[in-house]
Order: sequence, then structure tokens, then C-alpha cells
Amino acid sequence: MRRLVSAFLSAALLLATLAACSGEADRTSGALWRPRPGLAWQWQLDGKADPSVDVPVYDIDGFENSAADVARLHRDGRKVICYINVGAWEDFRPDERAFPRSVLGRPNGWRGERWLDIRQVEVLRPLMERRFDMCRDKGFDAVEPDLVEGYANDTGFPLTANDQLRYNRMIARIAHERGLSVGLKNDLAQIPQLLDDFDFAVNEECAQYGECARLAPFIAAGKAVFHVEYAEPTDRFCPAAREMRLSSMLKKPELGTWRKPC
Repeated sequence: MRRLVSAFLSAALLLATLAACSGEADRTSGALWRPRPGLAWQWQLDGKADPSVDVPVYDIDGFENSAADVARLHRDGRKVICYINVGAWEDFRPDERAFPRSVLGRPNGWRGERWLDIRQVEVLRPLMERRFDMCRDKGFDAVEPDLVEGYANDTGFPLTANDQLRYNRMIARIAHERGLSVGLKNDLAQIPQLLDDFDFAVNEECAQYGECARLAPFIAAGKAVFHVEYAEPTDRFCPAAREMRLSSMLKKPELGTWRKPC
């Protein structure tokens, strides 16, 4: 009997080890995908995904890609992240008329976009739920919610850090309720408070601004940090990125197919 129990425990330990090494969870079992540090990735927000890049993770636009596009990436063994803007209104999205004028703030510097009043969670929650429903129904594994640090910008609203924490935690819950893992996009100052709510991080230009060390809590927790630089040459940021186990690459700001990984 003891030998049988020992064999059972050994088998269970082996399975757990294999699952941890792969960094992936079987979504059919109800478990979230939890990407591990160091996974290579492609970030393409310009148009439909080009499946030719041989990496295990794709981050693509949730509106511009169909369920068939996601399924094609899955057939190639990729995990797929759904990019959705949760912090700004976009006049080019099919649901743009669903946002009342009362939640629209100042332009955020991108054409056709205006900051959202994230204090109005009763208004914004159902809108974001429908967007995340779309990501789930198209078969995405995770969500990259963008612009989750409006409180640190000139939005036209008197947003506070507590407003942002409340909103970001709501966004994380909406994703998890749909079986989607969720990444914290930038918002470095709130990593200590939000680490437990998010399954990975997405960062732009931490090397250029000397901020990559602030992402260390994600790595220490066994959570991937998907990182890009736009201006820094790879020989300047890649050695440190590899040492930190960041998933780093050089991209052009338009986020097309071109990439230069570390």
C-alpha cells in the first residue's frame, strides 16, 4: 500500500513539474493560463495577425482578428492574447456609440482616442464585459487591457491612484470571470498593489527610462513580463533583459510584424 501511495505521489509530482515547466494551463480544465518568465512573443496590433513568427505567444488586436485567426494560431501551438483598450474611447471601434459623452475626457495623443472617466464603473463595466466576452468567444487565452494608468495623465478628470486601483482590479475580475488570464500594462507604480490581481505584465520602454527593476516582482512571482523597446538598440537592453528573464524585443511603434528579439 505504501508503495502504491508513493508511486501515486511521484506521478502527481511529475505531472505538476511538467505543467510548471511548460508555463501553460489547460483551459478546458477551468484553470487560467499563467505564462512563465522568459517566453518569446510577438506583439502585432497593426491588422490581422501574421502567423509566420515562430514564437509560443501572440498578442494581437481583439477587434481586428476573428475566431478563425485565433484558431489558426492555436493550431500552431500558440497562446493568444487579446489587445483591448480599457482606458480610452476609440472612434474607430464598432462599439464607439455605446459610450456616453459623460465618460469621454481629453484626447490622449493617439488619433481618434479620448481618455475615459474610470470613476464611472457602473457605466464602463458592462461595456468592458461585452468586449471581454468577445475575446472569450473568439477563443483568446488572455487579455492585454491597455491604458490602465490614466490617473497619472491629463485626462480631464480628477482621477486618483485609488480610482485606478479600483478600476484595474475590476478589469482583472472581468477577465478572470471569463476564464481569461490578464496582464498589467505598464502602470509600474502600482505593481506592489496589483501583483496578485494580474497574471503577467506587458511593458513598453522600461529600459529607456531605467525602470525595468520595478518589474522584478512579476518575475519573482513566476509571472512573465512581455517587454518591448522602440528606440534603444538591442545590444544596450538585451543583456540585462536576459539576466532578468524578461521576454524582450525591439519593435517599431506601429507594432507591425517586424521584430528583433533578444
